[in-house]
Amino acid sequence: MIKLTSLMRDLLRTAHEEKVPCLVATASKAGLPQLSPRGSVAVYDDETLSFWEYSFKKTYHNIRENPPVAVYYRNAARAKEIPYRAAALRFYGTGRILASGPERERAWELTFTAEQEQDPEKKGVAVLIRVERIEDIKGNDIST
Repeated sequence: MIKLTSLMRDLLRTAHEEKVPCLVATASKAGLPQLSPRGSVAVYDDETLSFWEYSFKKTYHNIRENPPVAVYYRNAARAKEIPYRAAALRFYGTGRILASGPERERAWELTFTAEQEQDPEKKGVAVLIRVERIEDIKGNDIST
């Protein structure tokens, strides 16, 4: 079982205020890649990340038809204090979309106010990513 460390949790929790949004990578069913910055990536629980999806564009469609997702975090400004090479982490997992229910509501609550303001009528969906592997920049497995 993968478990996000307290350091990983802290890095993702402060990513928005430190202006280092995560990049979310998906691919279509045909394998066409898509990379998108997501300011609302949050730690949902010890083994799950979440983000709020309100554009309903490629990322949304890709996850619906092909659920593997990668999330990339890097904060070069803190490289000296973050113990992961190049201050970077890659999270790999399986995404699922939630259009209603308590899990969706919790993901909304974890979404930063600035992101919530982009969807004032709360028409978006939650995306939960069950993390299956965590790597450093060199591809070393650092899953706990």
